[in-house]
Amino acid sequence: MYSFEQLRTILNYLDKNQIEEIHSAYQIAEAAHLGQTRKSGEEYLSHPIEVATLLANMRMDHQSIIAALLHDVIEDTSITKEFITQKFGQTVADLVDGVTKLSQIEFASKAEAQAESFRKMVLAMSRDIRVILIKLADRLHNMRTLQGLPATKRKYIAKETLDIYAPIANRLGMHTLAVELEQLAFPFLYPNRYKILKESVEKNRGNRKEIMATIDKELKEGFRKSKLPNATIFGREKHLYSIYKKMLSRHIPFSEIMDVYAFRIILDTEDDCYEALGIVHRLYKPIPGKFNDYIAIPKFNGYQSLHTTLCGPFGLPIEIQIRTHMMDKMANSGIASHWLYKTEDQAIDISRIRTQEWVNNLLEIQQNTGNSLEFLENVKIDLFPESVYVFTPKGLIIELPKGTTVVDFAYEVHTDIGNSCVAARIDRQFMPLTTVLTSGQTISVITSPQAKPNPSWLRFVVTGKARAGIRNFLKNQKKEEAIALGKQLMEKALLDLSLSISEISPDVIKTILKDTKLATLDDLYENIGLGNNMAMLIAHQMANTIQHEDALLVKAETKQKPLLIKDAKGIAINFAPCCFPIPDDEIIGYFNVGHGLAIHRKDCSLMAKLKRHPEKCLLVNWADEISGEFITAVNVEIMNQKGALAQLAKTLADNNSSINNISMNEIGDGYCLIALQIMVHDSLHLENILEKIRNIPVVVSAKRK
Repeated sequence: MYSFEQLRTILNYLDKNQIEEIHSAYQIAEAAHLGQTRKSGEEYLSHPIEVATLLANMRMDHQSIIAALLHDVIEDTSITKEFITQKFGQTVADLVDGVTKLSQIEFASKAEAQAESFRKMVLAMSRDIRVILIKLADRLHNMRTLQGLPATKRKYIAKETLDIYAPIANRLGMHTLAVELEQLAFPFLYPNRYKILKESVEKNRGNRKEIMATIDKELKEGFRKSKLPNATIFGREKHLYSIYKKMLSRHIPFSEIMDVYAFRIILDTEDDCYEALGIVHRLYKPIPGKFNDYIAIPKFNGYQSLHTTLCGPFGLPIEIQIRTHMMDKMANSGIASHWLYKTEDQAIDISRIRTQEWVNNLLEIQQNTGNSLEFLENVKIDLFPESVYVFTPKGLIIELPKGTTVVDFAYEVHTDIGNSCVAARIDRQFMPLTTVLTSGQTISVITSPQAKPNPSWLRFVVTGKARAGIRNFLKNQKKEEAIALGKQLMEKALLDLSLSISEISPDVIKTILKDTKLATLDDLYENIGLGNNMAMLIAHQMANTIQHEDALLVKAETKQKPLLIKDAKGIAINFAPCCFPIPDDEIIGYFNVGHGLAIHRKDCSLMAKLKRHPEKCLLVNWADEISGEFITAVNVEIMNQKGALAQLAKTLADNNSSINNISMNEIGDGYCLIALQIMVHDSLHLENILEKIRNIPVVVSAKRK
């Protein structure tokens, strides 16, 4: 039997009434979990007590401890959220509910259930950060007792821990907890790699001791002679999972990582830290480009320290971290420092502010994401930042992941700026949106009211916020365009039956919507525009519903009018990549369900296949006035000579065309075939281009594909 007394001994930082309230929660948990056991065979009550103990060691408030004791009762027992609200108040009930998985709802897959539960937790976390601290303590104890589960479940939980919970702990600055989660998960997810790495470290440890002792002695001697004789200096042991991650990310062998010797120096004040930096740089030569000042510019999670790499004895690199005692506590405890250390320290306030900014960022990503799986993937991206620090024109520092681009920066400033960005000034020079940013640059985003996100941006953006913002805009744009196309198709179909939408009564529309299981007329238009419903079938259904006796006769006598294609833009209408139709080609429309209307040439190689589904084919034609550029495919046989490709590219540019895609294949005897996708206005423009290409001396032939 697990007694409350073992928990009571560490609750002495709370007042008597709060401890009694926690005892009441313990009694409820004890009764609720009576008879339940864990997979390890232990009484289930051991788990909530251990979770509560972990939080008590962080000196969390009494509401968090109560929630920890009750965190599984909603999910695993008959106790309801309403009961907890009545007994302990709304705040505690919300904390318990925030860490409760959505086990009562059926999902299509385990991944979807995980993603939706995570999304629910993030929403709760945005209201109260204590939700994630309770969840991390819950996960830590589960990882400490993972051995009792079947192998497949152990692997699943270990992967989830490494993918989500350890990075979240790191994001919150809780280094000690993050490291333990990683160390516990590593052997379950990669048992063989763990075993080999563990054996290698143990073999190497004996060789390192003497060198570590030499460096330690020289550092302590150097500080003893300085103005900082009381500095705390110690060598740092590398964690196995940290070694493994570095080997993967840097593509370097085990020997290179183990050749680096790490030390930490802890002092009283910030000024002492900079003084200490000078001391170690006088003892050993610093390696250029290997210094980071995270005191002046803290990391994303509030972490502060000076990092420098030195050339030590025998030419071996030494990594030094220099920080104050409070910075060291912050580095290990992160956001939990707010409860652990009741001080007015500015670093703790910075950590809280940055944590709230991150949570708000998650909330914005969640609001711009279509489903839970996509949201979880975007969050995972944001959980692994190697940061760059850039400046706004007003001097505000913005932290972004390594590899970030101008578009990522624009979305970080504001979603509206991201949606309308066209270029940027980087250190006063005009640069394109694809430019990868580096630390220290000043970025000014150039926007245009007419600009909008391009789907191609998804290929190079790296932040979850930018990815979610782009997808959300494109999804809404696609919806708007699909509605417009669907309305146009519906009006045309009704016109062929001598009807108009204004003649259709609300009752008839309501009947149609009920039959198609849609909520509004716009939903129906969207479905028609995406090809999920056929406009002509809906029109006939409307005609039959209102018993319009002459409608079908008129249809038989009336020649169907084609849908006019006016430009190259649009998401609901797309131009088939199998035949690349351009203005003046004879064309036909074909509905791809869920993707809108695809325009094909009538001589397309797929026409025989398309005509097997006449109900999906639509008469279309080019409008009298057409705007925009269209992609078409051209094959050019050319001599394989130096500068031949440059001549071809220049000819295209001179004739107001650009290359969208290109591939080359040698065909023997010094010749090659170049397959081009080029931009043209119409068939006349294409013929002029082909004629100019044929006049290039090295070109043998040029023709449309």
